Amino acid sequence: MAVDDEYIPSPQTWVREQVEKYESSGGTEALTLRDTGLPVVLMTMRGRKSGKIRKVPVMRVEHDGLYAIVASKGGSDTHPEWYYNLKNNPSEVEIQDATRKFKVTLKEISGEERSIWWERAVAAYPPYAEYQAKTKRLIPVFLATPVTP
Repeated sequence: MAVDDEYIPSPQTWVREQVEKYESSGGTEALTLRDTGLPVVLMTMRGRKSGKIRKVPVMRVEHDGLYAIVASKGGSDTHPEWYYNLKNNPSEVEIQDATRKFKVTLKEISGEERSIWWERAVAAYPPYAEYQAKTKRLIPVFLATPVTP
């Protein structure tokens, strides 16, 4: 993603405000999901339809330098819109974890690998278990691997 690519802020006020505060502070503020105290990372991706840059805070699920990205949408019966952006452009994703910003490649995981990462995700953010229980869809999990320069 080029530095001068156009960014389209989220239509959701809380997402837009959190992204703005996270970035304007250089990753020293807005590091938790609202009032939960649970950590988030900032994910930047390219929109599949617009081609513009999109940004969203997601729960921080990290293990040995790898990250899980959970497309829960609060247990809705549909995937979040950004899920399709990731499917369409898995190599055009960046994560900011506090003050560290890095490119990642993504793959949607399944089977035993997904089970292991799902357990880690629920440990990081327990409501994921409730979200899965209230939807018929299997909540997608992506594995984000940092790209070494």
